[in-house]
Amino acid sequence: NFSLGGIQTSSLKTGMYFRYLTFALVFGLLDGVELARPPGRFDVWLTTGDQSKKLSQGTSIDENSEPTNGFSVNINPTTRYQTMDGFGAAITNAAAYNIYSSPQRSQIINDLFGKDGIGISYIRLTMGGSDFQAVAPYTYNDMPSGGEDFALNFFSIDNDRDFIIPVLKDALAANPTLKIMATPWSAPAWMKNTRSLNGGFLRDECMSVYADYFLRFVQAYASEGITINAITVQNEPLHESQDYPTQHMWWQQQSTFVREHLGPRLSATSTKIIVYDHNWDDTAFTTGILNDQGTRAFVDGSAWHCYGGNHDSPGGVRNQFPDKNIYFTECSGGEWSPDFGNNLVWNTRLLFIGQPRVWAKTVLLWNMALDSNHGPKVGVGGCSDCRGVITVDRTSYQREVEYYLIGHFSKFVPTGSVRIDSSNFGWDDVHTVAFEAPDGAIVAVVLNPSSTNTVNFNLNLSGSTYQYNNLPPKSVVTLKMSPN
Repeated sequence: NFSLGGIQTSSLKTGMYFRYLTFALVFGLLDGVELARPPGRFDVWLTTGDQSKKLSQGTSIDENSEPTNGFSVNINPTTRYQTMDGFGAAITNAAAYNIYSSPQRSQIINDLFGKDGIGISYIRLTMGGSDFQAVAPYTYNDMPSGGEDFALNFFSIDNDRDFIIPVLKDALAANPTLKIMATPWSAPAWMKNTRSLNGGFLRDECMSVYADYFLRFVQAYASEGITINAITVQNEPLHESQDYPTQHMWWQQQSTFVREHLGPRLSATSTKIIVYDHNWDDTAFTTGILNDQGTRAFVDGSAWHCYGGNHDSPGGVRNQFPDKNIYFTECSGGEWSPDFGNNLVWNTRLLFIGQPRVWAKTVLLWNMALDSNHGPKVGVGGCSDCRGVITVDRTSYQREVEYYLIGHFSKFVPTGSVRIDSSNFGWDDVHTVAFEAPDGAIVAVVLNPSSTNTVNFNLNLSGSTYQYNNLPPKSVVTLKMSPN
């Protein structure tokens, strides 16, 4: 029996039901009406804080007319929020090298990007040098000391051909719908006041040529068959370091750069421009830019990191500028937090559930792959004990907690999925987020943050109830109902 806009349709066969449903949707007959789905089955994947289960498939759950004692998680597919672009991590120079040089390269690629792996759907790519390097940091237009090249005659992405581009092509072969966002840590040294990659700021007279530099990068990658879907203007523009590539860019300069130079240059491409790309603790940077109508016309949205501030902050920016998108683009684990269960809870609660709930279209972690020495780090300082999504040694690799975190989402929530409404509880109670995939699948992710207690919950979807009992402490479960 189906409920079709309040009409009982027990006399209709399934095929007739869906033909009528298509007709009704096309002609707007069901606007605002919550459609009852035929009862289905939720398949289940579980990761536990004690590591006894790691993205392990469990027993599927069917509709049950007798709700269990526990939380009532209501899922409403008719209340729809943002369309998701994807989940993933960053391909730094070091990460690409670790993957490329591994004798298990093909297995790593499949594990990370393939359908049999976790199907990572979004990559953040460093444009030139950062603080994770297998070779000395570089840009695409390095010049001898004192030299300048306003015509960009010496522009080249050849350094990326050694292992970055081959790894990206491998990843795209494994997942052809993979999206890529590119981010610079520094302009070429000759464009900066310090004439150094480390620290300093972009000279005003170099804004125009720097915009040309971005365009040349997008075009050069396109010639390799790699689409750059988005760029952020500057990684962490409020941070400067003297021991690895960084560049200070206050919001007024970033606004002028986008409005007068970068926006017009990229307007003929499909590459989106994303501003800020720094911590939750400064919303004024983004709002200052978006309050400029001229700049705002070129800006798709803002990007956020986890290293300071309140995780809800991007939602406030989105409320002020509902036509501008939110992206979460960086957070790193490391030896400062080695406990698997604690990391599972913190990241799921604040990032993988928390950021989509404040409108983020992406959730991206930092390095995709580091070695057992947290590198390589040739010629750079910065984080000395960061952890990658995987740790790659000479003959093997290890999936870290970050791998399973990403997998609970990327494997089941493809690009183009829409976040839908799900119940929200207290900080110490279960945390939830839900999506509808392009094929109609419903995906819910539920976290039990408790250190000691198991929890029961009921998923309530379109008039049907599905019981899940005994979700262990510090555990996360993904539940997927495929379309009938």
